[in-house]
Amino acid sequence: MNKLYYILITFILFSFNQNLFSQNYLKDVQSVENIMSALTEVISGPADQERDWERFKFLFSEDAKLIPTLINEEGEISYNYWTPQEYIDMYKKYREGTAFYEQELNRITEEFGNIVHCFSTYAVRTEKNGPVQRRGINSIQILRDKDRYYIMNVFWSNESENDKLTSKYLPKNKK
Repeated sequence: MNKLYYILITFILFSFNQNLFSQNYLKDVQSVENIMSALTEVISGPADQERDWERFKFLFSEDAKLIPTLINEEGEISYNYWTPQEYIDMYKKYREGTAFYEQELNRITEEFGNIVHCFSTYAVRTEKNGPVQRRGINSIQILRDKDRYYIMNVFWSNESENDKLTSKYLPKNKK
């Protein structure tokens, strides 16, 4: 009987704790603007700041993917394909302890029914107000469910010598 009691208490505490996470992050998923802002906020920060990975995971659907494209020195294109948890694992292994600040420069949003697509131009810095290290575009697919939004995919490409951002993707006052 004692063992069953401890299992029940553990389950209740775990459920309560998960519900608190959900309530803390619920405003992040109430609009396209909120979920896009939360995504940028949660991945950005100084080198000594632990990212809020529970908040990060809460933004995504259960089977979401993060897909960066890469171009090597020979011009060959490849990509990675990560779940949110695999992205977290990669970040902790290779990037933890480094400063990373992403800023959204411009966004083109298209919506139809329960789907939203955001073409979001970004700039990355390694110091909060430092020089821009790179720019590119995030192609973000979002699902509007009955009571919240979910990120389905984040597919991105950095700007390169051969692929420069055009004025269409930059803010009107900062080309």
